[in-house]
Amino acid sequence: MSKKLVIVESPTKAKTISKFLPRDYQVKASMGHVRDLPASAAEIPEKHKGEAWSRLGVNVEADFDPLYVIPDKKRKLIAELKSALKDADELILATDEDREGESIGWHLREVLKPKQPVRRMVFHEITREAIEQALRETRDIDLDLVHAQETRRILDRLVGYTVSPLLWRKIAPKLSAGRVQSVAVRLLVLRERERRAFVTGQYWDLKALLNKRPDQPGHRFEATLVSVDGKRVASGRDFDEHTGQIAAGKDVLLLNQQEAETLRQRLLQSQWRVAEVEEKDATRSPYAPFTTSTLQQEANRKLGMSARETMRVAQHLYENGYITYMRTDSVNLSEEAITAARRRIREMYGEEYLSPSPRRYQTKTANAQEAHEAIRPAGDQMIPADSLPLDGRERALYDLIWKRTVASQMANARLKLRTVTVSVADAVFRASGRTILFPGFFRAYVEGSDDPDAALESQEQPLPALAVGEEVDCRELAAVGHETQPPARYTEATLVKALEAEGIGRPSTYATIIDTIQQRGYVFKQRKELVPTFTAFAVTELLEKHFEDLVDLKFTANMEQRLDDISTGVTNYLAYLREFYLGEGGLENQVKSREVAIDPRLASAVALGNLNAEVRIGQYGPYLAREENGDRRTTNLPPTLPPADLTDEMADALFSKKIDGPQVIGNDPESELPVLLKVGPYGPYVQLGEDDPNTKAKPKRASLLKGMAPDELTMETALALLSLPRTVGEHPETGKPVQAGVGRFGPFVVHDGVYANLRPPDSVLDIELDRALELLAAKASAAGRRGASKVVIKELGDHPDGGAIQVLEGRYGPYVSWNKVNATVPKDTQPADVTLPQALAWLAEKQGAPKTTRKGSAKKTKTAGAKTAGTAKKPAAKSTKTTKSAATTKKAATSKKTSAKTSAPNAKP
Repeated sequence: MSKKLVIVESPTKAKTISKFLPRDYQVKASMGHVRDLPASAAEIPEKHKGEAWSRLGVNVEADFDPLYVIPDKKRKLIAELKSALKDADELILATDEDREGESIGWHLREVLKPKQPVRRMVFHEITREAIEQALRETRDIDLDLVHAQETRRILDRLVGYTVSPLLWRKIAPKLSAGRVQSVAVRLLVLRERERRAFVTGQYWDLKALLNKRPDQPGHRFEATLVSVDGKRVASGRDFDEHTGQIAAGKDVLLLNQQEAETLRQRLLQSQWRVAEVEEKDATRSPYAPFTTSTLQQEANRKLGMSARETMRVAQHLYENGYITYMRTDSVNLSEEAITAARRRIREMYGEEYLSPSPRRYQTKTANAQEAHEAIRPAGDQMIPADSLPLDGRERALYDLIWKRTVASQMANARLKLRTVTVSVADAVFRASGRTILFPGFFRAYVEGSDDPDAALESQEQPLPALAVGEEVDCRELAAVGHETQPPARYTEATLVKALEAEGIGRPSTYATIIDTIQQRGYVFKQRKELVPTFTAFAVTELLEKHFEDLVDLKFTANMEQRLDDISTGVTNYLAYLREFYLGEGGLENQVKSREVAIDPRLASAVALGNLNAEVRIGQYGPYLAREENGDRRTTNLPPTLPPADLTDEMADALFSKKIDGPQVIGNDPESELPVLLKVGPYGPYVQLGEDDPNTKAKPKRASLLKGMAPDELTMETALALLSLPRTVGEHPETGKPVQAGVGRFGPFVVHDGVYANLRPPDSVLDIELDRALELLAAKASAAGRRGASKVVIKELGDHPDGGAIQVLEGRYGPYVSWNKVNATVPKDTQPADVTLPQALAWLAEKQGAPKTTRKGSAKKTKTAGAKTAGTAKKPAAKSTKTTKSAATTKKAATSKKTSAKTSAPNAKP
């Protein structure tokens, strides 16, 4: 009996595809690429080590011949594949259908050297129909696609291995440049420069709470001052971001606080009348189905998933046959998918929610490629998430894809937009409202929202029925102050959108790019913001001055277009490589000729301006330097300080801390050693005892937790930090210790090799055994996947002190839960029969019971630092409001907003 060997990339994909193949087909996994350019000097074969080009891994003088090596960890796998191939009479390469997949297939053929016939099999979803069709329509390996991928790999190596050593010599060791990574970093640096150059402007206006007579529900609405005496009132868009003043040529009325208050008092004495009512109907069309880029953006906005996590989960969904291929620029849907979506819409929403005719979308992205389908649920049934065995992140992402796909074939949403202009004395106020006439696709999908039904409510902002000439009551009138805000930093979602819009890189590589620039110290995350470091500034400035093309958006986008042309056979790959690297204008000659002109002293300086010290990059990171009384003083900069936020006051404080030396918090009662508060290159930390220059042993140290304020650190909290990792208690099943500590990825609890991350309000300093067991059980039951959901048996209602009480199914049986307090349901009580009074009694008993014994645990602390450790702050809004009361004004140091509202004399109580 003939036997066929099919090779795919992963075991999961192998397992799924084997379900749809005949018995005489054996499926094996290559575990990704089987060979690559050498990653280090150790991987270079002995016969090539003497060659000048071997470090580069590409022989540029021999038509850019790449030196491919098989890593040691792949040799056993290759042997297994060769053994399996001996028993087969045909080899089928079923790797992914994009350039990377084509390249993996080609490398497999080159390494295995099969004597049997070789066929290439491609498909964009793993269903029985798709696999059977792919078997009927096999082809040869597409060498144009292989050349395009190989050219990209060689270009990346040429840029990285040619420019990076120059950065080591001119700025600092271990820096790197990359064909796409450096452009992505420059986008972040450009935005940070804009923020640093930004000058805040201030303006005031009035906000009114008006009321249609008579006063009843739905009759109140808000209106904002738009003009006084025929002149438009200034808003944020009227300011020059470089001066903080009204931009030249803008004829607007700029109110200060006193003028706004005076106007407010005057208008309170006047009659308010509707001057104009404008209504118009509007429609909203559904969004196109997901591409790789738009999926990454929406998963980040809606689900808080990073680009890497999104691609990892999507890969798993694809390989298990739940969605179509997840690396695509196409928004096209097959006829099969359109039919399935429309059938599902009829079943779930009704005929009226269908678009009149099937919708077909066209890709508008720059340099779009990969002409297969959009990302959608696999198959011809369009099965909802509730009907599939999915949970956690996989369920959430599948549900997002399902909703977007179904919504793309639904009817338009119809809205009525209403604008009302209200006049009072010489001032004009404006109110806007919106009513949904027909929700259409909103019923299934609203961009940026998890819950379409809840989002529908937020889409509705109705105004009461008003007629021209009608008098309205002013219930409240407040003077509101605003500050203009700098342009927002990029998030993963907005950076992906910007890269795609500029045609930089490929959506399938964005996750890797974002990870790489963080791992290499060019970017750090602050909440969801991607913040460039001072090192990123120095590297970007050097590349801008001396290698402008490498960080030029249009030049990099053109490189992507040339790679696309190679993939279609329009451009010869060798001709392009010669043009890019060799010759007078090639990269090799550019680096050689320009390196001499680059002064390391200037290259390692960061030009910020408006700072009483200079920022420099040293061997151990960024630091400040300045001359004082003829002496040069330096001090380290915290690596997570955003460059746009560095001020003279901050610089002075950092220099002062270095002069003053470490702060002594107190003495440890056990060792009697001093506990010191110090500041290092990675921020503040506590240390037990002084440094001893006569020994290599280092004192015990512990970084302050995220959110802790050094000025508020107490001795109790310092000792608690130094006690980490601490034993929380013994696991009731294994008897092994459960510990709490802080690692590379933040606070955690661990038992027997199973780790669970801690997030607010849980604190590593005072988490107790019961809560630690609950987190570990959730992690274990989710089989290591994030987002495991608890099984809710019954909702009991609200606790008298606020918050819902639920009956939940836990690893150790049913329990009631309220506000992090958990109480076990007695064995003689059925979980479904639990009543609210019973739950309240059990919870009260639990709260009053002594705490679980913890061996070797630190004392429980409730310092401000511990409470706020790891707390994520919400991003600042685009404008900051400040309102002033008519009666009294409360001033708060930490708030830019104070508010009070005064009723108009003619308003009803």
